[in-house]
Amino acid sequence: MQLTDRFVPQTQFSSYEDFLNNFTVRVPAQFNFAYDVVDEYARLQPEKRAMLWCNEQGEERTFTFADMKRESDRAARFFTKYGIKKGDAVMVILKRRYEYWFCALALHKIGAILIPATFLLTDKDIAYRCNAASVRMILSVYEPELMDYIDKAHPDSPTLAYKVNLGPKRAGWISYDEEIAQTSADFAKPTGDALNRNDDPMLIYFTSGTTGHPKMVLHDFTYPLGHIVTAKYWQCVREDGLHLTVADTGWAKASWGKIYGQWIAGTALFVYDYDHFIPADLLEVVTRHKVTTFCAPPTIYRFMIKEDLSKYDFSALEYGAVAGEPLNPEVLYQFQRATGVTIKEGFGQTETTVLIASFPWLKVRPGSCGMPNPLYPIELLNSELQPCGVGEEGQIAIRVAEGRPVGLFKEYYRAPDKTAEAWHDGYYFTGDMAWRDEDGYLWFIGRADDVIKSSGYRIGPFEVESALVEHPAVLECAITGVPHPVRGQVVKATVVLARGYSPSEELKKELQDHVKHTTAPYKYPRIIEFVDELPKTFSGKIRRIHIRQQDAQQQDAQDE
Repeated sequence: MQLTDRFVPQTQFSSYEDFLNNFTVRVPAQFNFAYDVVDEYARLQPEKRAMLWCNEQGEERTFTFADMKRESDRAARFFTKYGIKKGDAVMVILKRRYEYWFCALALHKIGAILIPATFLLTDKDIAYRCNAASVRMILSVYEPELMDYIDKAHPDSPTLAYKVNLGPKRAGWISYDEEIAQTSADFAKPTGDALNRNDDPMLIYFTSGTTGHPKMVLHDFTYPLGHIVTAKYWQCVREDGLHLTVADTGWAKASWGKIYGQWIAGTALFVYDYDHFIPADLLEVVTRHKVTTFCAPPTIYRFMIKEDLSKYDFSALEYGAVAGEPLNPEVLYQFQRATGVTIKEGFGQTETTVLIASFPWLKVRPGSCGMPNPLYPIELLNSELQPCGVGEEGQIAIRVAEGRPVGLFKEYYRAPDKTAEAWHDGYYFTGDMAWRDEDGYLWFIGRADDVIKSSGYRIGPFEVESALVEHPAVLECAITGVPHPVRGQVVKATVVLARGYSPSEELKKELQDHVKHTTAPYKYPRIIEFVDELPKTFSGKIRRIHIRQQDAQQQDAQDE
């Protein structure tokens, strides 16, 4: 049984055109995902599998929806005992621990604001987030260094009343394990004003900060319904299947693939709890546990294809999806040859659900992110805010003049100036550039700030990166523009080499020639720098702005 039919009048479609024209979401009054989906499964089909959890130490646990209801009710009792109420903000740093799902659902039931966060934060990051969102409680895994940072941030965070941790007791902290062991699972659903409204704040994600200070992306209680498209029609999860999205719960990718749309569509979650990413270990658990649908960022696929995939049984795997950054076509080809599974690309933001994807009715065009989600009226607009023609580059924008689509964020919380920068003239502007081909497929170029302008040409980082990564010497790369007195900018490649390759002038020339022959000659990198690793955000996205800033600092030092 799946609950999609309750919220989607038509669930089966004969073509992409049928999907685009007829897909809609029915939004109930006062929708609450925890009550209307999880508790409904617990009522109607209590033994239905909700989650298979395992960790790198070999522990395994299976949770039914009855378990999820019981433990989320118990967690809700715990939170309310300490005064957490509707509208209060709680920061949750639980990595991939199964308690994350208990606590997320509990906070939804209370009507509190869930703020997932990464365990990589420092004291300054934590204090900034606490003050920006008026955080009342932090719930953390037992990580001494992280907890030291939280303790250090506490005096500078006046709204922070409680620190709670899993695992061993710590002075000044509340033991979640001890409290939960003594807490009843008897929790009554709020009524009246205590029950959330659809437009109440439910979830805040801090952006990864690729171009500046993190913003607070605020989603309301209707947000989970937008992920029906993400799960059912892009990741193609199926009833009673087993879905894995590789993501830490501190990032929006977890909302995309580890809770909302997947459970509405009736599939179980597979959660692999690990601290150190080892490709062979991930491949082993995915194939041994018969994961049916899989979603990961490009970096994960790049590392996976470097393994001997012939050693693994992929017979249970039905669909693969990728998001976070564009996928280089060569990675898609290699994975498909080894597993028989074609990776379906999707594009979206922390601010949205999936916006553009290779939906089931579409033939995959390697390098294209697909076609628009029917929930979002998407247009490509030029600098004069006019619609772009075929082949013309423009910014991806969502028309909001007729209302905010289900799944689109409500605002940048407490930042009306930032909201106004992105929402104006009847559109939400994503800041991402793309072009459309004659068949309607969209091709991602990059962030507007990342596009390189050289000798009158506009060059998107992704197309050059795609060409470079086809070379066996290249594990990862980032393309940026470097100022040039004549050309305006020239293309620079920052390259991480694969095992067995060493930097050399000969290799630089070989890579430059490879790009010239793979794509347009004017796009080749005139500058190549070999590095051990690329600068990335906490969520794993390449920080091209960091590379540009380093180059500028080096140039300033030379000029002095």
